[in-house]
Amino acid sequence: MAKLLPVLLLAVFLTFVIATFSPKNFPNAAAPAAAADSIPATEIKQYWMVFLKKGPYRGEDTVAEAMIRKKHIRNVQRLASQGKMVLAGPFGGDGELQGIFIMDCKDSAEVAELVKNDTAVMTGRLDFEIEPWWTTKNCLFQ
Repeated sequence: MAKLLPVLLLAVFLTFVIATFSPKNFPNAAAPAAAADSIPATEIKQYWMVFLKKGPYRGEDTVAEAMIRKKHIRNVQRLASQGKMVLAGPFGGDGELQGIFIMDCKDSAEVAELVKNDTAVMTGRLDFEIEPWWTTKNCLFQ
């Protein structure tokens, strides 16, 4: 009986601990399952990210460079007014990556056609890479 008493006390103690820490004593214990059911469906929209990189021909004189830049900016404004360009801008510094476009087009072929007609790309001052990119509603689109 002397050996049975410690086992009995341990069993009572464990029962008390388990009862004290059961999920019913934590009001949010079932919250993850309930929250998963209450999360609204997320709308996702695909855009196209265009990374503008240094092109092979960058030795223009300052007058030619200024003209290319002016036509490049005019093209960005034109695409924005058509709703094809969502965001555009240069990166700081003089690294390989020069800038970025986010385009709203039906596919990468449309993006490539629009970007390759940019003066900076046509003259070889810039090259580009296209990647699909997705975002949720209210981030860029309403």
